[in-house]
Amino acid sequence: MRRLYLALGLACVATGFVGAFLPVLPTTPFLILAAACFARSSPRLERWLLDHPRFGPALRAWREHGAIPRSAKRMALIGTSLGFAVFWIGTGPGPAVTAGVAALMLTGLVYVFSRPSL
Repeated sequence: MRRLYLALGLACVATGFVGAFLPVLPTTPFLILAAACFARSSPRLERWLLDHPRFGPALRAWREHGAIPRSAKRMALIGTSLGFAVFWIGTGPGPAVTAGVAALMLTGLVYVFSRPSL
């Protein structure tokens, strides 16, 4: 199981790294998963993630308080709004698909904004 957690953690770090450069792919959720996997497989890699100058503070805040920084909440709102606009303008979906996508995106935003802020 240790190797499986290690492989999953490395895959999550790679996906999070890609997400740092692509606005449609989130970074932090993958790094949270990676830290959880590394906690079960590699204390050294877990410590590296938690001590990372850019991502470490957000990961520690999540782990200790389940908190999401205000700046991340703001970016989630902006990114979701832009993503929905691109979806709606770019695809011209029908009302049912539009409502479904809007409901999914709003569900994500409600969760993000329901978490404590830093």
